[in-house]
Amino acid sequence: MLRSFIAFIFLGLWPMATLAQDVSYVQVEAHPTLTSAQARARFYAGQLDNVNGFSLGGGWYGVVLGPYAPNDANTLLRQMRRDRAIPNDSFIVSGSRLRQQFWPVGVGAQTTAQPLPDATAPDVETVTSVDVAPLVQVIEPVVAIPTETRRQAQASEKLLDRDQRKDLQTALKWAGFYTSAIDGAYGRGTRASMRAWQNANNADPTGVLTTTQRATLLASYNAVLDGMDLTLFRDDASGIEMLVPTGVVAFTEYEPPFVRFDPKGDLDASVLLISQDGDQNRLFGLYEILQTLAIVPHEGPRARNNRSFELEGIDNDIHSYTYAKLDNGTIKGFSLIWPASDDERRRRVLAEMKASFVVLDGTLDPSLAAPTEDQAIDQVAGLAVRKPKLSRSGFFINDAGAVLTTAEAVGSCDRISLNSEHEAQVVHLDEALGLAVLQPDVVLSPLDVVMFQTGVPRLQASVAVAGFPYGGVLVAPSLTFGRLADMRGLNGEETIKRLALTAQSGDAGGPVFDNAGSVLGMLLPREVSGGQVLPPEVSFSVDSDEILASLITAGIAVRTTAAVAFVPPETLTLRAADNTVLVSCW
Repeated sequence: MLRSFIAFIFLGLWPMATLAQDVSYVQVEAHPTLTSAQARARFYAGQLDNVNGFSLGGGWYGVVLGPYAPNDANTLLRQMRRDRAIPNDSFIVSGSRLRQQFWPVGVGAQTTAQPLPDATAPDVETVTSVDVAPLVQVIEPVVAIPTETRRQAQASEKLLDRDQRKDLQTALKWAGFYTSAIDGAYGRGTRASMRAWQNANNADPTGVLTTTQRATLLASYNAVLDGMDLTLFRDDASGIEMLVPTGVVAFTEYEPPFVRFDPKGDLDASVLLISQDGDQNRLFGLYEILQTLAIVPHEGPRARNNRSFELEGIDNDIHSYTYAKLDNGTIKGFSLIWPASDDERRRRVLAEMKASFVVLDGTLDPSLAAPTEDQAIDQVAGLAVRKPKLSRSGFFINDAGAVLTTAEAVGSCDRISLNSEHEAQVVHLDEALGLAVLQPDVVLSPLDVVMFQTGVPRLQASVAVAGFPYGGVLVAPSLTFGRLADMRGLNGEETIKRLALTAQSGDAGGPVFDNAGSVLGMLLPREVSGGQVLPPEVSFSVDSDEILASLITAGIAVRTTAAVAFVPPETLTLRAADNTVLVSCW
């Protein structure tokens, strides 16, 4: 049902195969951008009958009147030229030249000739007395345009309206010759950019572009969009209308609050429409949630105010842009996700999407998201949550929020986070012991801080490791119980202790507690050396005395104790939840 609805919308935007066989149109204008063509079509629709808009190919979009029988189209052309209702350079075009329809929005193309408006219908005398050949229909665009003098170029330039002049400034800016405002006013900056473009293209630098030069500049500008097939998509289910690059993406499904368009070819691009009911709190929540998704890399500019936000995410693979705004209790927006290596087309497509974005009535019904077997906790509305390179454990060692963890957790990281929320920096690294100390960028007040045991533990005593064995899948740390198997390593190392305890890779960096709740050491990562793999119940920890010596050298103050009072496992579990931290490397 939903897929049929989308298909219906798109079919309404395409001319039917029978459109062009025996009908003609009066072409009144052509524009190099879809947004300017839409604006002019809207203007003419308020003045004239049978106004339509079609793609002409080559990045051009035409505003036409019709369809009419060929003789009626000639009659209409003469009449409206005479009444100055349309430009004098309007001409007849065969329906065979017209491609994708963009106006009216959501209305299928007429397939039969329409009657002339009453005001232009010829009377009997006109029909019977005219004995001349009808105006020649223009089947193909003129290829060669005569070279213009500077005076002639100035004259042809004066015929451009403000939108057309802005289009030229936009094209010059895209080509790297213009840096000022897009205002349609041709001052010194615009003239200088025209001369620079003419110089670069081996033309006489007059500062006034000829008709041919304007066509060349705009054709180059629009060539970037070849194959994008920007289609005006109107979706009443989400209440959004905007251009979508249907040449590279296709509607996939409704996954509230998103309408998903996934890649349909070689280009790994996708589009999301955002639609939901909500208030400012929900807008702010969406802003935070989106930043956890894989489609929004951590790096990139972002801005939020009380009514809207913009997010960009940039890494080596993708460059995404997201915009959303709060309007009358609804949150509407969109995301464009594009390959980072294809920035030129991304910028052009994004500009067209921004300019065409329109909010309609209605929001996406949350019930459209039916539960399936593909549901996963590492997804939000079907989109993958961004995952770190690796996750390890750590623990608070002082009231300033410093965290001790394994050195493995901080190697080759672009950034480090604590509990997936707070970014942190390495303030001490001891590679010999394999430990690191992190300081959060913001001031944290830990609920509990560990105390290091300075007494000598009893061999075969009970111990427990607190950590995140499955990364961030579980929101709280887990305790793994075992025994202190040896005061030294397998080769007699004095700096480490051997544990009879089965730990996971995510537990590395976590605190090793004695049965009094004091820290005996820090769990080390499992290592494989010389192809030798130890039994899973063999683990190692850095000795607390070695840790204390390293921290003292770095000037980091911590708490110590020699107490050996027994602590029940329930109490130890509660303490571990307050002082153990998930450390993520991104």
